Amino acid sequence: MQHLVDTYDLTDQQIQNLLRDAKNFKYQKPIQLLRDKLLITLFFENSTRTRSSFEVAAKRLGAAVVHLDPSRSSTKKGETLEDTFANLCAMEPDGVIIRHSENERPRELADMEMSPVINAGAGNYAHPTQALLDLFTMMEHFDGEIEGKTVAIVGDIISSRVASSGIRLLTRMGMNVVLVAPKPFMPESDLPQYEKLDDVMDKADVIMSLRAQLERHATPIFENYDEYAKHYCITKERMGDRNILLLHPGPVMRNIDISDEMLKDPRCKVLEQVKNGVYVRMAVLKLLLLDA
Repeated sequence: MQHLVDTYDLTDQQIQNLLRDAKNFKYQKPIQLLRDKLLITLFFENSTRTRSSFEVAAKRLGAAVVHLDPSRSSTKKGETLEDTFANLCAMEPDGVIIRHSENERPRELADMEMSPVINAGAGNYAHPTQALLDLFTMMEHFDGEIEGKTVAIVGDIISSRVASSGIRLLTRMGMNVVLVAPKPFMPESDLPQYEKLDDVMDKADVIMSLRAQLERHATPIFENYDEYAKHYCITKERMGDRNILLLHPGPVMRNIDISDEMLKDPRCKVLEQVKNGVYVRMAVLKLLLLDA
């Protein structure tokens, strides 16, 4: 039984297979490979893109999907998550997709070895399918030539599971990752760190902007989001005519993370990431429910 809790769960060959399958799914309508499969989604945090992307991916491959709303589940009556999971697995699903606020929860459920577990985002540590779809988007943009390219991750890095997962996967793939944030937003890391966005604009091949999560910090760093935006918003003026790929995992805070003008710019691939997320998640479901 194989799980996807972190990208470390995948071999290099499996990652290459995922990228190949995602590309095939994108350009050729797939047959219903999973028409006899059943998936359960269990989201303890709000989600628009990830939950709907997984559901679309599953249904495009012919699988059935059942969503359990934790706010209406027996966890509200005091049932442990482990018992909830065990009861769901007793119904013999082919996989469980979970999002949780605690870093270790998906791994703990995977270790029960009752059903394949797919981590749809946990705490501030792991969001493996987001990292994979970001990698796929870069691979397509650079025609597969990503080794040695420099990715600047900008924003509230310490709070971001997208950044954490991305750092592990992109460095593994031979990319150079630099971090751009005010010191309170910066994690402990051996990677190059910058406080000023302008210091990396001429170094970056890719900018991965993150949502400013000021609410996660007990001590105010900026008086408001407008003050943050003065330093870290990706604007047309900052980008100039540089040929930089601009990414964001969503939701984008307009004119705080990325300006309205840049969201319309062809260098910005935010909606392409959403599109690619469906194909990458189709590839993940194929891997875990069929190939593994």
